[in-house]
Amino acid sequence: MRSHYCGDVNKSHVGQEVTLVGWVNRSRDLGGVVFLDLRDREGIVQVVYDPDLKESFEIASTLRAEFCVQVKGLVRARPDSQVNSGMKTGEIEVLGKELMIINKSKPLPLSMDDHQNNSEEQRLKYRYLDLRRPEMAERLVFRSKVSSFVRRFLDENGFLDIETPILTKATPEGARDYLVPSRTYKGQFFALPQSPQIFKQLLMMSGFDRYYQIVKCFRDEDLRADRQPEFTQIDIETSFMSAEQVMAKTEEMVRGLFTELLGVELGEFPRMSYQEAMLRYGSDKPDLRNPLELVDVADLVKSVEFAVFSGPANDVEGRVTALRIPTGASLSRKQIDNYTKYVNIYGAKGLAWMKVNDLSAGLDGIQSPVLKFLNEDIVNRIIKRTQAEAGDIILFGADKANVVAESMGALRIKAGEDFELLSGEWRPLWVVDFPMFEKAAGGLHAVHHPFTAPRGITPEELEANPADQISDAYDMVLNGCELGGGSVRIHDANMQAAVFRILSISDDEAEEKFGFLLEALRYGTPPHAGLAFGLDRIIMLMTGAQSIRDVMAFPKTTTAACPLTDAPGFANPVQLKELGVEVVVEESEKET
Repeated sequence: MRSHYCGDVNKSHVGQEVTLVGWVNRSRDLGGVVFLDLRDREGIVQVVYDPDLKESFEIASTLRAEFCVQVKGLVRARPDSQVNSGMKTGEIEVLGKELMIINKSKPLPLSMDDHQNNSEEQRLKYRYLDLRRPEMAERLVFRSKVSSFVRRFLDENGFLDIETPILTKATPEGARDYLVPSRTYKGQFFALPQSPQIFKQLLMMSGFDRYYQIVKCFRDEDLRADRQPEFTQIDIETSFMSAEQVMAKTEEMVRGLFTELLGVELGEFPRMSYQEAMLRYGSDKPDLRNPLELVDVADLVKSVEFAVFSGPANDVEGRVTALRIPTGASLSRKQIDNYTKYVNIYGAKGLAWMKVNDLSAGLDGIQSPVLKFLNEDIVNRIIKRTQAEAGDIILFGADKANVVAESMGALRIKAGEDFELLSGEWRPLWVVDFPMFEKAAGGLHAVHHPFTAPRGITPEELEANPADQISDAYDMVLNGCELGGGSVRIHDANMQAAVFRILSISDDEAEEKFGFLLEALRYGTPPHAGLAFGLDRIIMLMTGAQSIRDVMAFPKTTTAACPLTDAPGFANPVQLKELGVEVVVEESEKET
């Protein structure tokens, strides 16, 4: 039905007859001539119909937005005065000869010109219309190109594309599982995989030393802009490769991806330890475009008569940190109060501040509600350590170390954006030397997952002092987003059992959930390591989208619902009976 895509017609086609199909983006009748903007996935081209061709002109006069039509016409160059440099096809237009309406469109339930006026609910309910917009179509085309590059790169480097099961067994990976009841085993459930972690390790044990898969993963967790209940991973696993080799190969892939699709040279990725990242930026995925840094000042305020500072400063689990914002002395009290409310979201009880109005005036040049607790020597040392200058403001966080890192790290990001301090378009980073475990809910939890190997110690040494051990793990970060994370995996059954014990997974529970893995580890398991990238997140960053929902064809809402299909929905009672499942409605739910 077509000879060319609309967006592909250019000056090389001048004088040629073309057949185009697509949707009416806009139709304008200007002085007896109808100008038709015809759109398909590759772009928009202008088609002109004049009254000389009466039949086609009359049809063109009836067109409305989103009619599906076929156009036959002659490509001609636009006059220089009418060239549209903002369009890929702006140097040409098509003189319409024939026109056929393939299908008409009802009045649209959402705006195609200004999507800002559309609610997210509208956009997802009528997603098939939303996806016609050039911006959305370009993102999905770009997504396909990213997937194609990844497959080509990995194929050329000896990786095998191997599928793993979707119906599997629940594993402890940090989020709730989506469960699928079994009809043949009543009362029992499959789990949808949070990742193919165990299966890719089993593939390494099976001798497939370079595996990859672009795979769906499922996590039943609280959602936000960069999370979805189902998302796509670029999953990579290798045998007989060190962490250094895995990092080098995947960095090569990402650098090549940016060069080929964006024309961007990322250069060699710097490295930073987890500890340094948390100290300087309050985050294990710092945005290096932002020059603001956290500076510890606990040693300077240990003896002050201000418990908000001295308490955390003398607590082994506490932290007092300062954040200097250049020109921040211009902040009003209301703006500072807004920053205080912002850090409250992250558990901070308050936000102390100090304006450096005039360095030459000593304490008289300093404005702060906590100044009465600080002598001139302490103030001067704080200013020197933060490198504050006249016109700056210093914001303080004082609390448990984790609260300070989370709240001040978030404030650093917000202040950097508010003061327009971000520099450079792309700043990649490897974060390494993660701790094996972190304290949570009265016990220890794996920072990455329970199959991550510790670095350079025996199982006995790990169990003797688990809290201080470093994992052989690594995260790739770009502009404050974690693109992917990976690690060397445990390939020794005794080490895996030790990790399970540290995580309070009993021998019986370990055998029930992971007996097959522990057994497999006893049959000549090779050393192996891997990494998994978030495909949706990579595309979101590369296209400049604000949410991964804008780079997925059919995403869910932030409440994990699909307005398009009205999913989730109630199951047929006959199906539930076959599955041996009964829906129990709580009394509180009956009332609502």
